[in-house]
Amino acid sequence: MNGSRLLGTGSALPAKVVTNAELAERVETSDEWIVERTGIRQRYIAGEGETTATLATAAARAALADAGVDASSIGLIVLATATPDNTFPATATKVQAALGCNGGIAFDVAAVCSGFLYALATADSLLRTGMAKRALVIGAETFSRILDWEDRTTCVLFGDGAGAVVLEAPSGGDSGKDAPGIIASRLHADGACHDLLYVDGGPSTTQTVGHVRMRGPEVFRHAVVNLSSVLREVLEETGVTADEIDWVVPHQANARILDATARKLGIAAEKVIVTVDRHANTSAASVPLALDVARKDGRIKPGDLVMLEAMGGGFTWGASLIRL
Repeated sequence: MNGSRLLGTGSALPAKVVTNAELAERVETSDEWIVERTGIRQRYIAGEGETTATLATAAARAALADAGVDASSIGLIVLATATPDNTFPATATKVQAALGCNGGIAFDVAAVCSGFLYALATADSLLRTGMAKRALVIGAETFSRILDWEDRTTCVLFGDGAGAVVLEAPSGGDSGKDAPGIIASRLHADGACHDLLYVDGGPSTTQTVGHVRMRGPEVFRHAVVNLSSVLREVLEETGVTADEIDWVVPHQANARILDATARKLGIAAEKVIVTVDRHANTSAASVPLALDVARKDGRIKPGDLVMLEAMGGGFTWGASLIRL
């Protein structure tokens, strides 16, 4: 039986846009340098009063409106973030309170850029067991607040934002690659790669928030290999060929990673949704943000076969195949 069905999507971005040229006034970089190496042209940066919870709530409201369902029908909220409002309680509970659907299940998932894929698979599993009938799955970040703005190798890469989807528990019936719902998900992690992409702080170690640290070339190599591998896993499990996929919605880390992964799998570049130029890397928010953009502009349509994929620090990575 196929898994949960996607009823709607939504997204939210901070009010402030920061261009590469504006960043070049703060750090030693240039628009040409950033575009050539990453494809990024601008990013959104959270301002006063904008937090992970406020962005997540706005994205959730948009997804509920798109799905045409009321918040009272939501029994589960899984929020993926590496930048929660507080160490505890979970930011998901703040979203729950803002939406007025208290009493159900609400918790955060920490898997960095792969967080939304982890959250999606977790919510799908819980919905399959009957723990809830409908769920909000959210990726939301204010990554700008853990950046070292003097480190040009990292501060130019990230932005803030949120994306959300509404899922409904499977009801039986048709299954397989032609039926709607989550067809398959695969998740992985490799903690041995910790030092390649991490934050150098935390409550238990330094009692500080810390900043993002990254060894870019090594991350690039791992990303292409790991993402290609997990995508092949999902294709082999489902019997779907690369040609049958209508759209790939990848984590928006770097345009070169997107191109290299697509080439490795033989997926046409025009089938890959790219928003990294507008949003930069929004970590756990990037996949649902890109999915919402492509649905709202009419590219992704009901019935399309869509592959979601991401890799994040630590490392974590995963992919999900969904028939909309």
